[in-house]
Amino acid sequence: MGILNAIWTFFATYILQKPPYMVGFLTLLGYCLMGKKWYDTLAGTLKAIIGMLILSAGSGGLVTNFRPILAGLKDRFNLTAAVIDPYYGQNAVTAGVEEVFGKGFSQVMTLLLIAFIVNILLVRFNKITKCRTLFTTGHVQVQQAATAYWLILFALPALRDNNFALLIVMSVILGAYWAVGSNLTVKPMQELTEGAGFAIAHQQMFGIRLASWASEKLFGSKNGQKEVKKVGDLKMPGFFSIFSQNMVCTAILMTVFFGAIMTVIGKPFFVKAEAMKEKDNFAFYVFNTSLQFAVYLAILQLGVRTFVTELTASFQGIADKLLPSSVPGVDCAVCYGFGDANAVTFGFLAGLTGQIIAIVALILMGSPTIIICGFVPVFFDNATIGLVANEKGGLKACLVIPFISGLIQVFGAAFISGWVGLANYGGYLGMFDWDTVWPMFTVVMHYLGYIGVGIVVIVLLAIPQIEYRMDPKGYFLITEDYDAYLEHKKAKKGA
Repeated sequence: MGILNAIWTFFATYILQKPPYMVGFLTLLGYCLMGKKWYDTLAGTLKAIIGMLILSAGSGGLVTNFRPILAGLKDRFNLTAAVIDPYYGQNAVTAGVEEVFGKGFSQVMTLLLIAFIVNILLVRFNKITKCRTLFTTGHVQVQQAATAYWLILFALPALRDNNFALLIVMSVILGAYWAVGSNLTVKPMQELTEGAGFAIAHQQMFGIRLASWASEKLFGSKNGQKEVKKVGDLKMPGFFSIFSQNMVCTAILMTVFFGAIMTVIGKPFFVKAEAMKEKDNFAFYVFNTSLQFAVYLAILQLGVRTFVTELTASFQGIADKLLPSSVPGVDCAVCYGFGDANAVTFGFLAGLTGQIIAIVALILMGSPTIIICGFVPVFFDNATIGLVANEKGGLKACLVIPFISGLIQVFGAAFISGWVGLANYGGYLGMFDWDTVWPMFTVVMHYLGYIGVGIVVIVLLAIPQIEYRMDPKGYFLITEDYDAYLEHKKAKKGA
């Protein structure tokens, strides 16, 4: 028993919680099931791990680059508020869960394991459940398990004295959310990537599907009569044509936008924060810091190209042998290697504008909970939503939908973090689904108790059933044979 426990502890610590090695493990498993030669398996596994490490370096660099600016905004305007950021949110739960609920944080990892098993079972029996995606982003699972732990303890006080019931309720809800949420992104991602064979397993899965639907309905071409203008279709005269180059566009926009913010914050703060030295030139520091955003975004896109081919190819072995008709759910940054790269930047800036306006509104209204925007929600939510919106509704959708998302992120986070008490500990997860779907779950369970739990689970499990009935033939075809799905879609439209 001790050996099994040691093996599980190692797996949970060094594989399940570390996305590069979780993706590497899935790639290794897939190629082994496919019967690949050992050297092909080794090469593919290493490429998948290295690609994810490159992606992590890009993502981590973006976050690290932004955090001094975030801290400067807080210091410059003397705001005491909750930061909407997954890491701040996880730290807030860790700091407050024992004080508020008398519970230890150690149960979160047990919750994560059982919820992951629920996800696997829902996908294994997908002919019944209609769930096609396995949630593979371990760091996101840890963040979500922590926040769900707090929200459900708040909503259902009776569970605080019953650890077994607590784990079962939480695991079923969270496991169903992982399976159903990532499943909702299959269609948008397959259409964006032209059948690359992955879904998104992140923090804005319902947001992605909602953005795809709203963009197509509100901004898309009506009956094919007129093609919508996308970000890539912008015809800019003269020197404006440089904006058609992704790196240049990102560098210029970030320099203008963050240059202004950093100038307002001022050099003394960055010197005090040891981000720069007193003797350094502030203008050059601002320019260099702004350019780093373009650098890290390019690194991130390189990581995507490096590992996504290996993962999707190897996952075919898992799908054929263990989880038929399924696809892997991966980090949202994976989709940035597809579609129009400039839509990522446009979506991010539109979302950031929405967040800033919402924060100003909270201050003017005298809200008891003030939100400070974190880079992870403002970038990874809105860049992803902008990319999907541009694909379905063009430039207008790419600007409007992420802008609305930015408003929702701040107002939703202010409501739920203030209500449940997480704001008192300085942070909340703050990403789209956790500002919309999870607050609704919490309200329903808080006021309806165990009946509310039943309603939440039933609604979640009903979503893929409804989606399946809207297109029974194309539902599994889109993951099994994308070319055949396109033919089916064309025939359906013609009928």
